[in-house]
Amino acid sequence: MPSYRISEAAELIGVSDDTVRRWVEIGRLPLLPNASGPQTIDGQVLAQFALGMAQESAEERGTVVSARNRFSGIVTKLQIEGLIAQVEIQSGPHHIVSLITADAARSLNLEVGSRAVASIKATSVVVESNQP
Repeated sequence: MPSYRISEAAELIGVSDDTVRRWVEIGRLPLLPNASGPQTIDGQVLAQFALGMAQESAEERGTVVSARNRFSGIVTKLQIEGLIAQVEIQSGPHHIVSLITADAARSLNLEVGSRAVASIKATSVVVESNQP
């Protein structure tokens, strides 16, 4: 059964360590019983919690989107040349580069420093794990 330290859990769900600690304090996220050693969170519990966070986020948006992989972030680079725009978004530890039409970039009023959401839908995904 995988378990994660508070800092690891925070990184996995994209929040600060302090946020996870507050959730633990108010009982929103339970710790595994451990008399000695670091505080840890059960991996299955964390996975369910992350799914719940994603559902809350979808309800707050008030829109329905078929793409489930959404990365909210900030535009760090925008390069428009001819009909194409290259948009770079930093979403936590994730760096996303996308090519869109120049017209779409202008319609979205994108500029460096703008908030943006990259929605990704693909037919294949590569999954990596460093677990033995």
